[in-house]
Amino acid sequence: MKRYFLLCLLFSSATVAIGQNSAITRIAFGSCSKDEEQQLWREVVDQKAQLWIWLGDNIYGDSQDTSVLRAKYKRQKSNPDYQLLLKTMPVIGTWDDHDYGVNDGGKFNPKKKIIKETLLEFLDVPSTALVRKHEGVYSSYSYGTGDKKVKVILLDTRYFRDTLLASKVEGKRYDVNEKGDILGEKQWQWLEDELTESDAAVHIIGSSIQLVAEEQGFEKWANFPAARDRFFYLLKKTQPKNAFVISGDRHIAEISKTDVTGLGYQLYDFTSSGLTHTWSKDFGESNRYRVGVNIIQKNFGMILIDWSKITPSITFEVWGKGGKAFLRHTPFE
Repeated sequence: MKRYFLLCLLFSSATVAIGQNSAITRIAFGSCSKDEEQQLWREVVDQKAQLWIWLGDNIYGDSQDTSVLRAKYKRQKSNPDYQLLLKTMPVIGTWDDHDYGVNDGGKFNPKKKIIKETLLEFLDVPSTALVRKHEGVYSSYSYGTGDKKVKVILLDTRYFRDTLLASKVEGKRYDVNEKGDILGEKQWQWLEDELTESDAAVHIIGSSIQLVAEEQGFEKWANFPAARDRFFYLLKKTQPKNAFVISGDRHIAEISKTDVTGLGYQLYDFTSSGLTHTWSKDFGESNRYRVGVNIIQKNFGMILIDWSKITPSITFEVWGKGGKAFLRHTPFE
């Protein structure tokens, strides 16, 4: 089967490549960034991250006019601190609704093919990259070798997603679409291949929307329970080592975990959002899967990997303005 690895060496000279044989130990990620507001790029660089992962809402384009999207991407990219980040580490990513062009949008966006190109341009994805040869923006990346390999799998939860069902319940935007799908058959097959053929010691699966949380009334995998169950079954079937999900979208940071029958370890969903704006206050949103507290301040996530032990030790951290640490948790222990 085709492999959708986009090694960091393919990126432009504007980014610093991670040596293919080097063990990656510090990965930063985030979402929800308004290009005209104060950013956290200095803080990301100060954390000595070796890789930045965009999880969507990379701009608030909110338009299907590609000239509008390109202008906002240009403004985002020209930020001096973001330029410093680009010179310090590779950047990869996926999209969410506000850079997809339709708020809470799914597969019926008529401009999705051309809007895809604006994202790939922003990410400096080369013309030869495999992500340019299929529909949607899903892709995978591998870093390190042998027993110190990390695989990053970035899903596309927009391009193929079925319709959300509007809810009449106060405080709840959407009801459950029992049979609806999120990834589409080609992406499902690709994901299965990526997990089945992987020899990585750590698997980071990027989803723009939350996978584990169920109680919040907005966008989430739980709105499509058949797709969510299929994802859990696929993990059980393929048994990837040390797999966890990172997500964005919510304008809060939190860590959730759940049991997946037959997986052998608990599945974590580490949410970081947003880089430039969050909730105005804590609305007391329930999440029975939450580990610790939710963070209602501008934030980004850090994934730390310690390779000195027989099995890699992974730590989740949430950071904010001025290098303030909000949360630290060690899964799999």
